[in-house]
This record gives sequence, structure tokens and C-alpha cells, in this order.
Amino acid sequence: MPSALAKLNENIWGDYLEAQHGRLDPLPDVERLTSRVTRIMGGNSGLMRLQGTNTYLLGTGRSRLLVDSGQGFHQWIDNLIRLLDELDVEISHVLLTHWHSDHTGGVPDLVKRRPQYANRIFKCDPDRAQKAIVHGQEFAVEGATVRAVFTPGHAHDHMCFVLQEENALFTGDNVLGQGQSVFEDLGAYTQSLVDMTALQCQTGYPGHGPVIADLPRKMDECVRHKEAREMHVWRTLEANKARVGGKGSLTVPELLRDMYGNLPPEICKLVIEPSLVATLGKLAEDHKVAFEVGDGAQRWFVRERRAKRRVMAGTSVTVRTVTG
Repeated sequence: MPSALAKLNENIWGDYLEAQHGRLDPLPDVERLTSRVTRIMGGNSGLMRLQGTNTYLLGTGRSRLLVDSGQGFHQWIDNLIRLLDELDVEISHVLLTHWHSDHTGGVPDLVKRRPQYANRIFKCDPDRAQKAIVHGQEFAVEGATVRAVFTPGHAHDHMCFVLQEENALFTGDNVLGQGQSVFEDLGAYTQSLVDMTALQCQTGYPGHGPVIADLPRKMDECVRHKEAREMHVWRTLEANKARVGGKGSLTVPELLRDMYGNLPPEICKLVIEPSLVATLGKLAEDHKVAFEVGDGAQRWFVRERRAKRRVMAGTSVTVRTVTG
């Protein structure tokens, strides 16, 4: 294993990298998971997509629900149409978890092959000709009733869906079947993890990776990883302050190198840097870090809270608290 990858495996990104480099459970192109849930793979395995995008056909009667549409690969649409024909069923609603192209990219092919589905596409932040999904909205067919839950964080419009008959949750990309997800807004993602946990669903059907048999345990793992990311960032900034003196401020690229060494540029750009920026934003919201602008770049540092003066029996005592 290259040294950069070995270093990464020693920290909180280890299982992400593990998932990207060959330790993936093989998933069939089409698999009946339960009497009411069939998974159709998107055929788009690769970086950040694990074995590919999972799409799901739900129900037991002639009308079915479809969750997500893959990325637009021919393998997906061919397998889906073949399955619909074999089962002699139709899709009543296409429910998209979020806007990312690996979940929405199959819509044009689906509408091309089945034009009658053009007005059956639902998304939280709908594109033209699509319909909106709102929090709490229910969609029902024979054998499957799902309830939409607004869960932003990975994406601003992210929706999960509770399958009431199975006490299961379609987690989209907020929680993956293997490894950890990335996020665009850590504060929103943190609250969504709380909201998802409160649903008390046992099984998770993720947007990528295998079925999650113990969703509460996986959710707890996600929370612990999120907290570890925050602590790793804070401790790195604190260590630099102790090492160089002053504020010890670092740019994002400098902070990234201090935390992870020299990693492949594609991994940094697509995965680690966006999550690092989101983590810094969350720490700033929590008043734990701040930034200054120098040489046209943001330089981040550990924030020291203002000293508070407490008056006790005629004397004043200065108490300085450092966030940590």
C-alpha cells in the first residue's frame, strides 16, 4: 500500500479509503432484498460511489415506487425496464433523494423509455417538470408506504424515506453501507443524524453500499466519526499554535497537509478538502476556531474566548477559557 494511503488508514478517513480500494462487498446488478424491496444497481461503480448507486423498486402490486435513478448508465435503464416487464408493473412515483447526478442522471433515460413517467418525478428542490417533495409527505402503493424526511447536510435538498412496513430507512447519501459519507454543511448534517436516529428505524437502505442491518449502530458510528473529524482539526490547529507561537494559523491546504500528509490530488479535491472546509465552518459556528485573511487566503486558528471578569466579595478575578 502506498505510504500516503497507509497514513490515511491510521486516521478517520481510513474506512473511506478502504471502501475505495478493493474491500467492497460484491452486489448483484438486480437483487430482491425483501418481499417489497428490489435493488437495481446503477452500473456506475467508482470513486465516491462504492459499488455504484443503489436504486430501489418498492411494492408488491402492479404499481411500484422507485427511489433514485442512478447516473444515466445504460446498464441501469436496461435492467430496470427488463424488471418492470418481467413483473408486469408500472412506476407510480420516482422519488429522488437529492440533486447529485449519480442519483438523478437516469431520469432522462427513464422518461425516454417510458414517456408516461415524465410527470411522476419528485424531488425536494424540483427541476422543471418535476414535482416537489415536502417533509412528512407520504407515497403509497400496495405493500409499500414511505414517508419523506428532510435531512440536509450531504446536500441541501437531501431527503430520506421511511418504509413503514419494515421500519426501514432509505438513507440516501447521509449514511452509506460502507465507510463514511461527505457533507456540504456539517451543522445541518449533524442535526440530520439526530433526526434520523430519532426515527428508530432498524434497517437502512443506503444510496451506496450494502444493506445496513443494524442502522442504530451505524448511526452511532457516523456520529463518532463526525466528532473525531472535528477533534482532529481542532487538535491540529492547537498543535501548530504551540509549535510556532502566535495564533499558529494555517490555510486549508496547509492544514490538510499537517493532518494527512501528501495525498492523491483527486482524493483531496473531491473528498477531504470539501469536508475539511465544512468541518471548519461548523467549528467556527461553535466558536472554537476563527480565520483571518492574509495574502488573499483564509488562515484558520484556534479561537480563544474573551476573558471574563468575575467580581467576588469586592475583588475581581479574570478567568480566561480556551475552547477545546
